[in-house]
Amino acid sequence: MLKKVVFIFDEDTMKRLHDSLQRFTQDIERHGTEVSYYVWREGMCYSEVQEAEECQAEDERHEGYQIQTEVLYLTDLAEEYSRLRQQGSLVLPYRHEANREEAFAGAEYVIEQIEEIDYEVIDMVYRRMTGLPWEIFRTKRCIVRETVEEDVDGLYAIYAEPAITKYMEGLCHDRDEEAAYIQDYRRKMYAFYGYGVWTILAKSDGQIIGRAGISWREGFDIPELGFMIGVPWQRQGFAYEVCREILNYARDEIGFRQMQALVREQNEKSCALCRKLGFKEDGMVMLEGERYRVYRIKL
Repeated sequence: MLKKVVFIFDEDTMKRLHDSLQRFTQDIERHGTEVSYYVWREGMCYSEVQEAEECQAEDERHEGYQIQTEVLYLTDLAEEYSRLRQQGSLVLPYRHEANREEAFAGAEYVIEQIEEIDYEVIDMVYRRMTGLPWEIFRTKRCIVRETVEEDVDGLYAIYAEPAITKYMEGLCHDRDEEAAYIQDYRRKMYAFYGYGVWTILAKSDGQIIGRAGISWREGFDIPELGFMIGVPWQRQGFAYEVCREILNYARDEIGFRQMQALVREQNEKSCALCRKLGFKEDGMVMLEGERYRVYRIKL
């Protein structure tokens, strides 16, 4: 969990961003996260809270910075960026006109318009840096978040029901292989695209009840909605509740204007759900020897 955000900026940067940082701070603190500021003046580090408190010796420069994985540092100083990374801290560089030529080696993410970011952006970057899953959205009864390796046992329990694999592929036979696949999927799909197939949790007890999300099928140029709800939670409206919100997310957050769903011809329950969601049937396709109904919807 992100407990603290620490800004370490050049004095000119701090002055230029004063109003924006005040708004940003209020947004961060509304989410229960602490904020601290440090400013550099003439090569020395001072706390914004205690104006005259000079950092001690060179090797104690970051004493009190609370170096731990619950803290995220933002800095526009390349030297501070490098030192914090060497200490194992989580640090996000801020690049602007005055430091455009500075090297922030190894940075996976760089902030360039700090005036436009908010807590949600910072939290998402923090989660990427620490390997924590993004929470995509919540519905009345469900939490939809990125799938993680720890979900494997819960998913195997769901896929053990023959009714689940009647119309879709199952998981890998080997649990370690499935966990490795999820790890690779997180790195290549979530980190690159920002979306994919996610895990569905019941709000009531946090139990995994299914999966749903957005993917691209080879040979098609329209993103595809996919969904699966475990047998104990079927016929309770969970699939409709989650899929309806996924369509809203695809339109509002990703910018998709249409989506499709490919459903095995005999899978009447999923066909009925597609129609309820507003999809229109648009023909049939053959995929690996199986007939699929094609459903499409404009968002």
